[in-house]
Amino acid sequence: MEFLPKDIAQAMREAQTKTAGQRTRLSLKSGEKSWPILRRWRGGLALNADEIDHLRGEVALYEGIRHIATGLIIASEVENGELICTIKRETPVMDRAPLDFVRDPNAPAGYLPSA
Repeated sequence: MEFLPKDIAQAMREAQTKTAGQRTRLSLKSGEKSWPILRRWRGGLALNADEIDHLRGEVALYEGIRHIATGLIIASEVENGELICTIKRETPVMDRAPLDFVRDPNAPAGYLPSA
């Protein structure tokens, strides 16, 4: 887009950002605020820089209303209208506590009390 006039390049970036935000159900929440995720890749994600210009710390990732992961953003910078966030740690949310032992697949589901 370097060879296009500035106003046309800016309009194209805005259109791409708008359509990317409409396609995704992914969102990021920090504290009480929430933003749609434009793009996501291993170790990072992109947000609309018009809505937020800096972000660090513990965040939650959602797909629709379902909480899918927590993460730690260690750096963010604005690049071409997007806030590019670097994620140090991303942990999937589980619906049960993790086990600290190997469960035998043939183990009984439960024990009956003795009579």
